[in-house]
Amino acid sequence: MQVLQAGRHKFILLEIDTATVATVVQQAGFEARIKESARTMVLDLTAEQRDTPLLLFDAADPANLGWFSRCQFYVDGRSGGVMQTPISVANKRDRSGRNVGNCLRLRIAKELPATFRLPGRQALTEQVFYMMLNNFLLALTRTGVAVCGGNAVQPLAGRTEAPGARN
Repeated sequence: MQVLQAGRHKFILLEIDTATVATVVQQAGFEARIKESARTMVLDLTAEQRDTPLLLFDAADPANLGWFSRCQFYVDGRSGGVMQTPISVANKRDRSGRNVGNCLRLRIAKELPATFRLPGRQALTEQVFYMMLNNFLLALTRTGVAVCGGNAVQPLAGRTEAPGARN
């Protein structure tokens, strides 16, 4: 981890190891294509062994109340940002434009404000990041991740379309 001073702004630069990220992803049961740049790392994740969709669900749907109460991670549906983490999520689509249930795209920001803190005011280090990434990936396959508001990120599990009119 490095600290970068740009004028009056301070940034934390995470030195995330691509091989370690690949190992964490593989241990969580995903296959990944990783693209790295100076400021971000993009992971195209696929859970090939999974027959059911990843547990990315709509937090507003009352049918998902049980999942919502067990959630550890929440995604802002408008921006795709996983709240209080340096991770952003996007749906992967097939050629016809429909969401693929066992695929996601993650974007990891390597450059963060110096004031960035995880829940509980914990500072972010590389080791803490790897643990958080592992927990996030396991949540996608075991306990669920809630999508809150917006329509940029679509849920993959539960009711994925709005309920119709009642007669």
